[in-house]
Amino acid sequence: MSALRALESTARHLSYTRAAGELHVTQSAISHQIRHIETLWEVKLFERRGRGLQLTEEGQTLVPIIRDFLRRTKSALEELHDVTPSKPLRVTTLQSFANKWLVPRLGQFNREFPDIEIWISTSDELADFSLDKADVGIRLGYGSWPELYSEKLLSERVFPVCSPEYLEQHEIPKQPVDLLQHHLLRRTSYDICPRWRDWFLDSGVELRKMPKGTKFPETSMAIQAALEHQGIALARSAHVVEELQSGRLICLFDDVVSRSDVSYYFVCSYSRLHESEIQAFKNWLVLQASQAQLEFDLKPNQEAVRE
Repeated sequence: MSALRALESTARHLSYTRAAGELHVTQSAISHQIRHIETLWEVKLFERRGRGLQLTEEGQTLVPIIRDFLRRTKSALEELHDVTPSKPLRVTTLQSFANKWLVPRLGQFNREFPDIEIWISTSDELADFSLDKADVGIRLGYGSWPELYSEKLLSERVFPVCSPEYLEQHEIPKQPVDLLQHHLLRRTSYDICPRWRDWFLDSGVELRKMPKGTKFPETSMAIQAALEHQGIALARSAHVVEELQSGRLICLFDDVVSRSDVSYYFVCSYSRLHESEIQAFKNWLVLQASQAQLEFDLKPNQEAVRE
């Protein structure tokens, strides 16, 4: 590389002396490197013209190639040195929570932290952090997971919702017991998710048998069916803030809003809690959750129901 730089500089200045000054070496070093290349390539690159130098025909052919090679090499090295190796921050959570709450807000996180790349994975199964399949998680539960740091994000509230169009086509329920005469949208499996039976119990309705209704594997599917005017869904507060604010869904009984025993928590391993990317994501989540909780402290759209 030193010999190639000597060749390029000498060809530009047509002077061993000026090339030596530019590269901070002696004139004899430049002359020696040029002779070495001429011997190696078996060509003559320069010839004397008076007190100066002139490129030979072979030199005129080779120097542009050498100049382009040096330029490209310098540019590539600069780019490689500017790249900071980084890993994505892998976030695991429930699909319904990701779809309805997290993903709509991620654009703001990307604008605030453009250097942190987020990868989302969804599953109803709890990720095993010891297997290094996720860096952080957002879990629905009671806040106690062995060997994991957890911080509460959102409290869950549970209430029935439907679309205004559904109410236009059906008799408006005046009290919780009236919902037994409506098409209820339900989940096929529950685990720690809210159940209609529990909501009826909290509402003081004696329930011997659940009425007929469509069942879905995901809460988000039941919410989507409610948006399509197919019936009444039992909603969790984190999933329907936007729909309630826009009026696309209506909370049927704002005085019968059950507080769920479970909440959403940020979780990660204690050993990684103080990593800068994890801290940034956690603090952003806490702020977003706080704002969402304030927005939801719910005076839902009961006037639309009365009308």
